[in-house]
Amino acid sequence: MTDLPTPVERELESHDAFARTDEGYDLTTTVFDTTVTADDADGKRDGRFRVTVFLPTLDAAVADEVVANVVEDGWFETLERRLQDVFGVAHTSTHDDPVVERDTDEVRVRLEYTAWDAGEGAEDAKALIEFVEGTFAQGIIPGYEYRGPAATLLENAQNRGQQAADGDGHSGGMPM
Repeated sequence: MTDLPTPVERELESHDAFARTDEGYDLTTTVFDTTVTADDADGKRDGRFRVTVFLPTLDAAVADEVVANVVEDGWFETLERRLQDVFGVAHTSTHDDPVVERDTDEVRVRLEYTAWDAGEGAEDAKALIEFVEGTFAQGIIPGYEYRGPAATLLENAQNRGQQAADGDGHSGGMPM
């Protein structure tokens, strides 16, 4: 792992949602592989953060079926457009445009920003990754059977929906 600025390393190390890896830090609250690293920033800023989220392509997420190219391309273009708003959830206002790249089986979302404060920078990393995860989840197309992280997202959503429905102790129906 590359050396991180001391304040950034301290914040990521003490944050309960991040775990150290060989490449940097991984957000443990998402189903996707992630990498968070940082370098020194100019001036009195704590760090220049680099966040990468690794997503499956739609075809790679679908089980036992091939997704037509036109569907895959439309899905990817929509994902790209939705991710243009990713920094709306962050404290930072000093950032590069998101970079979204795709190969046969993987989409990589790269986000770079500067944080005045390492704590805010770490919280921004978490918020940005969660935004990417939510954006991916919004793009799941009904009618396919999913595998891997996409299947886990759907299962988690169904479980949360069921818990919400059962949360008041009733199995549904009209209240008495």
